[in-house]
Amino acid sequence: MVRKSALGGAVVWRLARCGLLAGAALSLVLAGTPAQAAEGEVPEPDGYRTDGYRTPVPKTLKGARVIGADEAEALLKAGEAVFIDVFPRAPKPPNLPAGTVWRDPTHMTMDGAHWMPNVGYGVLSPEFESYFRTRLAQLTNNDTAKPVVFFCLKDCWMSWNAGKRALEWGYSRVIWFSEGTDAWQQAGFDLVKATPVP
Repeated sequence: MVRKSALGGAVVWRLARCGLLAGAALSLVLAGTPAQAAEGEVPEPDGYRTDGYRTPVPKTLKGARVIGADEAEALLKAGEAVFIDVFPRAPKPPNLPAGTVWRDPTHMTMDGAHWMPNVGYGVLSPEFESYFRTRLAQLTNNDTAKPVVFFCLKDCWMSWNAGKRALEWGYSRVIWFSEGTDAWQQAGFDLVKATPVP
């Protein structure tokens, strides 16, 4: 891992990433109510979070271990855990003029992580559930005891949902990097361009 020598570089990465998020479409997907931040500690829901994905999250995920950036770096360096970024893919705007070429916005993630977009929603279509389940099995070599680290951004329920779902599928060593790439950049670590897991 390479630490940035100045916050300026991290800010440039963040601005570049934010500028390519397809604006309003993705903002609507991740929108939440800021009033919740003042309500104090967030309890874990019984089920999955199905809206307000960018709101304060619980400090825990029952059955999982929660880590910060330094522990994430140590795990990534050790190479013993599978890192899965669940940041959603920006949806194609519905009313693009005819002939407009749509290009997926660039997504930046941790070097060595696997980007599995859209698997962190509270309700998954059969296609996305199958995609998530089969790719997770492939990445772990069908070993449900393999440590798996789920992350997204700070205050992003999608990584919480993905971790919860993996626990329900029998993965016994789920790790939640709750502050994700935001904390990674704040710690001075680089991000790289992500390509979705096919």
